[in-house]
Amino acid sequence: MDDLSRFCCQNSECPDHGQRGAGNLTVCDHYGPNNGRRMLRCRTCKSRFSERKGTIFFGATLPEEQIASVMEHIGEGCGVRKTSRLVGVHRDTVTRYSMLAGEHAKDLHDELVAFSPRDTRGPV
Repeated sequence: MDDLSRFCCQNSECPDHGQRGAGNLTVCDHYGPNNGRRMLRCRTCKSRFSERKGTIFFGATLPEEQIASVMEHIGEGCGVRKTSRLVGVHRDTVTRYSMLAGEHAKDLHDELVAFSPRDTRGPV
């Protein structure tokens, strides 16, 4: 049995949209290299989407290892041109993945802040 608790429906029209671990997702197919990626289906709205949708890997043409290397270099403070040389990709590719990662980080931050408990201590 696949653990799908960290995934949620990606259809913004679905009542279960964004609810992780709601039990509404099933694996309906496999695709990609060696059929290693799962296609998920929402039981509520019947929409299908890749397990990679909503990540920087969705629609990527670079291997995961190379994308991870780009992100590691940027995270360590390397510039775009230096990262481009070290990883062996064009500087526009580094910029594109950096922008995608930034958007995903913002979305994750907003999601986590929405679930943060309120501070009941009052002004300090």
